[in-house]
Amino acid sequence: MSKTSQQNTTTDANGVSVIHTQAHSSGLQQVPQLVPVSPGGGGKAVPPSKQGKKNSFVDRNSDEYRQRRERNNMAVKKSRLKSKQKAQDTLQRVNQLKEENERLEAKIKLLTKELSVLKDLFLEHAHNFADNVQPVCTETTTTNPENSGQ
Repeated sequence: MSKTSQQNTTTDANGVSVIHTQAHSSGLQQVPQLVPVSPGGGGKAVPPSKQGKKNSFVDRNSDEYRQRRERNNMAVKKSRLKSKQKAQDTLQRVNQLKEENERLEAKIKLLTKELSVLKDLFLEHAHNFADNVQPVCTETTTTNPENSGQ
């Protein structure tokens, strides 16, 4: 087997070069490459999605331009207000959560103290109860059946 490869380059209608490579009789591969749009070849390569757009001159004094600018300005103001409101809402929520956290921490401290007091009371009561309980006698008394009727 030989390790030879062949390359053929073609250009499609969009100005994209496609390199056809044949190696080891495995078939052709297509590899798209970006090429400059300008014939001089000195500019930036333009992706195919942007090739159809035209840079048309817009008359800044036209009514259409003024309307587009006004709509854009309104949209920018609306977007900035929305962003500002969202930031204020977030800050308010943070403050609420901080306050709630402080309340919960105070409640934890209170409940911990209460638990400690109750444990102490329980242990004291258990200790006193143990001291007052008399041990159970292991001796068993037997009754005499003869004396049971008297």
